Amino acid sequence: MDQDIDEVAPLVRPTANYMLRTHCDPHEDMFDLRAHGPLVRIVGSASTQLRTEYVWQAMGYDVVRQILGDHEHFTTRPRWSSAESPADEPIPPDLIGQLSVYDPPEHTRLRGMLTPEFTARRIRRLEPAMQELIEDRIDMLEAEGPPADVQGVFADPVGGLALCELLGIPRDDRTEFIRRVRQNVALSRGFKARAHDSAAFNRYLDGLIARQRADPDEEFIGAIVREHGDDVTNAELRGVFTGLILGGVETVAGMIGFGVLALLEHPEQKDLMLSGKEEADRVVAELLRYLSPVQQPNPRLAIKDVVVGGQLIKAGEYVMCSILMANRDEALTPDANVLDANRTSGSHVGFGHGIHYCIGAAVARSLLRMAYQSLWGRFPDLRLAVPREEIKLRNAFIDCPDQLPVAW
Repeated sequence: MDQDIDEVAPLVRPTANYMLRTHCDPHEDMFDLRAHGPLVRIVGSASTQLRTEYVWQAMGYDVVRQILGDHEHFTTRPRWSSAESPADEPIPPDLIGQLSVYDPPEHTRLRGMLTPEFTARRIRRLEPAMQELIEDRIDMLEAEGPPADVQGVFADPVGGLALCELLGIPRDDRTEFIRRVRQNVALSRGFKARAHDSAAFNRYLDGLIARQRADPDEEFIGAIVREHGDDVTNAELRGVFTGLILGGVETVAGMIGFGVLALLEHPEQKDLMLSGKEEADRVVAELLRYLSPVQQPNPRLAIKDVVVGGQLIKAGEYVMCSILMANRDEALTPDANVLDANRTSGSHVGFGHGIHYCIGAAVARSLLRMAYQSLWGRFPDLRLAVPREEIKLRNAFIDCPDQLPVAW
């Protein structure tokens, strides 16, 4: 190890609020924490949950990108037993198949099965159905208001129904399916209630997989079963499906809601959004950088000593990576706390980086562009119906407005 090592990073106890977003922005306490450096050691709830003396908190763009892209020194596999190394750590039954906790070569095998279902050709084939469901929800929004809750009537259903369309959930099952998913991630509900919904969700997936094994169709699971058959287990199929649903439904819903709020506050960006596909794609990319609804992905566990940003992270130490703060770092782009789709900047980490880069990123970008353009195409005078200060965030794993009343 020939890299220079700086004086050890400070040990800081963050406030209880540092992860609580202030609408579209990081909490001011998170900015205070980053003032100690792009990579610090923290004590508090994170270290308590991970049962360690401290954890590393990465907030600078360069260090976050290095950590996320380094699967040789870091693993996302959680520690559940006394196994000597993470490589020997068994994956709990309820996490089998979920790519976010896999390392190569298992990760490579499973992701390789999914990649053909996320090609540009398949996305183009899905766009008419996604546009139809977007227009249907805008019709419902118009019928309800003004005022109307654009989060509950539009953003939440579009996020859920689009994932159902992508994954081939039968139309008659979608309302109940999405309800189960949302109840499963609602932190305001007790553990037993969420566990009950999780069990019902898994039973539904088991039945769906069994039907596809018997008679595979052209949809998501059917295609994987036809192509890979006995090379993929039912538990892996269920885990893959679960990871995509839980990782996609609330993320897209949060991005639509936060995106509406951000565009209402930056009308010049809204006008650019309506100028054409290329311009709209730039706005979507900038919104993803600026908003980053997934604040922090799974913790990384160092499996070898490694130097990051001048700091020695030892094997066995945990690192938390703040996507939101990395994307608001001047090392990525000047004036990082300003929303400006005309900027020229490097690659943001809104969809992650490295082997765990979001496999559905292209679908999400396409869906967001259609959602924003369609919404303002119908309601060019869209505006908030309540003061911004009254907008509250949802108590869930993914940042998302709870309600977003609008008028037109």
